[in-house]
Amino acid sequence: MSILFVWINTCETDMGDPRLDLIKSKIRVTYDFPQPGVIFRDIFGVFGDPDGLKTLLEVVEEKALALKGSVDVVVGLDSRGFLFGPVMANALQVPFVPIRKKGKLPPKVISTSYNLEYGSASIEIQEASIGKGQRVLLVDDLLATGGTLEGSISLIHKVGGVVGHIFVLIELLGLGGAKKLEHPVESLLAYE
Repeated sequence: MSILFVWINTCETDMGDPRLDLIKSKIRVTYDFPQPGVIFRDIFGVFGDPDGLKTLLEVVEEKALALKGSVDVVVGLDSRGFLFGPVMANALQVPFVPIRKKGKLPPKVISTSYNLEYGSASIEIQEASIGKGQRVLLVDDLLATGGTLEGSISLIHKVGGVVGHIFVLIELLGLGGAKKLEHPVESLLAYE
């Protein structure tokens, strides 16, 4: 669902944690990809470096543990939310539930469609995956325009869940996605 990119004229915000500097240093930057005028920030550079990966997973786990007692289930978005969501669910000792692209989950599912800046998309969640009133930590790699997270919040509400927290690895502040969401967003790294 997520495209990991940053528009040209991007500037990084200083988050103050030296571990984040290590993580940022491992994110590979490719200009004019996937199209001219876009800066692609590739998180897999972190995964290719043992120290970077260890640090990233430690920080993600700490973020999860700070929410202990306020989360009943972690929901991760297809596909990079699957990289961090299970780490957070494991730290909290709660279930992990995937939200997937349409047609990737066995029945019974609930679907929603949502608009993106480049078109529309559909996502699904299994109908009985979240109990009524369960408190959800929603996890993805990127918050850009907010379309994917908006659609995911809608699905979670349809199955009876309550979104209490949203965690993303990277937020693109200049695209204003967090302003569309009715929930606070914690981002590990932010770019203008």
